Amino acid sequence: MSILHTYKGNAPVRLNKWMAELGLCSRREAEALIAQGGVMVNEELVTEPGHKINTHETLTLTAAARIALADKLTAILNKPVNYVSAQPEAGQVPAVRLLKTDNATDGEPGPGRDASLAPLGRLDMDSRGLLLLSEDGVLAKAIIGPEHTLDKEYLVTVKGVINDGRLTLLRNGLSLDGRKLKAAKITREGEQTLRFILREGRKRQIRRMCDLVGLKVVDLLRVRIGPLGLGDLPEGKWRKLTVRERAGLISASLGERPKRLRDEDGKPVRKGRSFVGKGGAAPNREPRPDRKDRPRGQGNGYKGAGTGRAPRAKRDGRPGGPKRDA
Repeated sequence: MSILHTYKGNAPVRLNKWMAELGLCSRREAEALIAQGGVMVNEELVTEPGHKINTHETLTLTAAARIALADKLTAILNKPVNYVSAQPEAGQVPAVRLLKTDNATDGEPGPGRDASLAPLGRLDMDSRGLLLLSEDGVLAKAIIGPEHTLDKEYLVTVKGVINDGRLTLLRNGLSLDGRKLKAAKITREGEQTLRFILREGRKRQIRRMCDLVGLKVVDLLRVRIGPLGLGDLPEGKWRKLTVRERAGLISASLGERPKRLRDEDGKPVRKGRSFVGKGGAAPNREPRPDRKDRPRGQGNGYKGAGTGRAPRAKRDGRPGGPKRDA
């Protein structure tokens, strides 16, 4: 089944740029797909990398293009405890070993030995739940890059008394490693269960936050990364990330972008200007006269020339001495 994307902008935009904004791929990947004949606009094949898509036109990827985008494996794993998401140390078992064909819920074959799958957001050995393992660099930048805006959701079971004061501190009053934490959304879901929604991922952040307020974490389950939820994936099982899910993660990581005002021709309107484009007079100001039309004497080397103001008097250099003309 084809996935359609309808452009709703108010001015034409380069097709490769819009594909990147949708989260389908990077601009370079888009250019390659267009050159290979994998992109259609209004059911017509597009082959020019600089092609612009117009308002209400529809983009469709061919089956070959969708397969090319899906070639880079990203696995969704429901990680159990006692598996490490990152590089294992002596005696530890990496979570990537769970990506076997007989562990896949969608029948996908497991990755080969040469596959290089990195965790997109680590999950501690004593934590469990949603873990993404991927060889997709574009997706990695969207999820764990410095400009990502995706939040992550956890269900955390703790020991200790949960009261309003401790909840307030957890939400907006703590610092780790000398740096104040971003505000967190934390709600009580049961007698000893808290729901954490975070926009950052410091090392063992939730456990250390709870330690600071006198609570001890006994179970930590990650249930969501951005728009992607764990769902009913059984513990220890995995499945392949779909093209639609990949696009949703990348698109969500871009955040809200302010819309630029444009004129009837689709050109951007410059803020604070009474015109579009370069040159012209600034608003609420008289246009400057040409040099040949300036009053005689203007630009003669002192301030006030040609303005009708008398030149400023100067002192003769003696302390307290009388003023003298220039």
